[in-house]
Amino acid sequence: MPRLDPHSYADAAQPQADHLVWHATVDFPSRTLRCQATLDFRQPAPAATPLDLDTRDLRIQEVTNQDGQAVPFALAEPDPILGARLRLDLPAGTRAVHIDYRTAPDASALQWLEPGQTASGRSPYLYTQCQPIHARSIVPLQDTPQTRLRYEAQVTAPRPLTVLMGARRLGSYPDGAISVTHYEMPEPIAPYLFAFAVGEVARRELGPRTRVWAEEPLIEQAAWEFAETERMLATGEELFGAYDWQRYDLLVLPPSFPYGGMENPRLTFLTPSVVAGDRSAVSVIAHELAHSWTGNLVSNANAEHFWLNEGGATYAERRIVEALWGPETAALEWALGRRELDEALARQLEQGRLELTCLRTHLDGTDPDEAYSIIPYEKGALFLLALEQATGRVAFDRFLRGYIERFRFGALSTEEFVDFASAELAGAFEQINVQRWLYEPGLPPGAPAPRSSRLEAIQQLHGAAPSDAQAQGWSATEWQLYIESIPAEAGPHDLAELDRRFQLTASRNDDVAEKWLTLAVRVGYQAALPRVEEMLGRVGRMKYLRPLYRELARRPETRSQAEAWFARFGPRYHPIARHVVTGVLSTAASSSPPSPSSSPSPS
Repeated sequence: MPRLDPHSYADAAQPQADHLVWHATVDFPSRTLRCQATLDFRQPAPAATPLDLDTRDLRIQEVTNQDGQAVPFALAEPDPILGARLRLDLPAGTRAVHIDYRTAPDASALQWLEPGQTASGRSPYLYTQCQPIHARSIVPLQDTPQTRLRYEAQVTAPRPLTVLMGARRLGSYPDGAISVTHYEMPEPIAPYLFAFAVGEVARRELGPRTRVWAEEPLIEQAAWEFAETERMLATGEELFGAYDWQRYDLLVLPPSFPYGGMENPRLTFLTPSVVAGDRSAVSVIAHELAHSWTGNLVSNANAEHFWLNEGGATYAERRIVEALWGPETAALEWALGRRELDEALARQLEQGRLELTCLRTHLDGTDPDEAYSIIPYEKGALFLLALEQATGRVAFDRFLRGYIERFRFGALSTEEFVDFASAELAGAFEQINVQRWLYEPGLPPGAPAPRSSRLEAIQQLHGAAPSDAQAQGWSATEWQLYIESIPAEAGPHDLAELDRRFQLTASRNDDVAEKWLTLAVRVGYQAALPRVEEMLGRVGRMKYLRPLYRELARRPETRSQAEAWFARFGPRYHPIARHVVTGVLSTAASSSPPSPSSSPSPS
């Protein structure tokens, strides 16, 4: 039986679903959804046949076909990565199946928040995170990007909460203490893009096709922060072609959201950490918007080709940044990405996971959440930049638009990309040594290096403290690059002096704060530990949790503190983040270096 995806039970020889009708009732007290999912098939089953669906911790109650005839089913023993295969024995002629079921209270795609975990403190909140393979904990389906679905949804939830979906809203009506909201997604999406949220939120219009949703205490700040979203959307269209999703709305989630953003079509989810008060983190919007073309419109075939989604979006993000804010700003973003890439490559090498530094990976038997890193983002983007430099921007832009059009509303593998690009880009494709970029570990020699006067000014400091005049007007990206350049032998007294002059521990930009606090933990700058505690208790973004917990666990002086903080704050994190931090603490503790004798112990 040909598997479509190493992380799915979906079988290419079986009927393929292309439409979902989903009815769900949100039950906050039990933290479950009561659901019926109807899967419509592209073609009726020509004969009696099995159908394998992906599930995780679902309570299957009944399965029938379009005629109400009972369909025999069996749940296999769960696999720790894949979940449990649901096998249906379809009668000949089956055009659709109706599956009645409930989700589990600890479904990996759902986070249920108590009122005290929200900004208003008045109402509970629920949101989803289905990437990479968590949709199966909400809906039994063929959970692979190669089986794209259109869908209709009806969600019943308590009033006065608002139901939002990454889809087109058809309407909502009250029914006593509940409301029933209808959505449809007319474009076929990969299952990991299925998304909804239920909470007490307000909205502000940003432009003809854009609006922002957030809890009331944050809505005005968010509307100001993201005021240029419509301009970003127009810039994306100029670069990459028509925007095929009608609207581009934003939802600022509670702080436990584990990512910077999630590119759900029509409704990007965002961490509140990007509401920095100075628009210094809006490149996150550029990245999630870029997914409208690379990721959402053209998807990777599965997690082994993740670079196609994230490398493509990172490259496209920086093209949007360059078009809006100039080459110098884009160069700084490239430079920061390169720094983070070099760190990630070294870390994978240290952990003996060299295979995860390749762009084209082999992940059979590996949890894609465990394989996640910045490498497919930054190495993938550099590969595309190398192609652009080899072909020239005009020719590469023509190729990029052709690529998006050719694979529009589809999913492809690295090998399919290679076949297409080698035909379209002729000799330029071979001259950059594609084999080395895609299939071999590490970074090829001669990889593109960003250049800008602002970057050179930071590099000329060689990690020394800047003067007030030099640091005046530095952007958040420049501060991150500078902090990354501080030499390894710096000690607590060096950081104390920098902190006295520039108040880095108190930075309002969480990206700057995370870089600084990670360095502070590494060198034993004890005065920053209260802010580390504050950040770990306030946000659930894995970009911050990973490095902070890693450094805390690696140092004997702070290892017990890391474990205590995780025990206290972990219940607030998304299930994905809790799983990842558990692994980080285990791995970091086992590889922790001896503590420098000069480093003070925390109180």
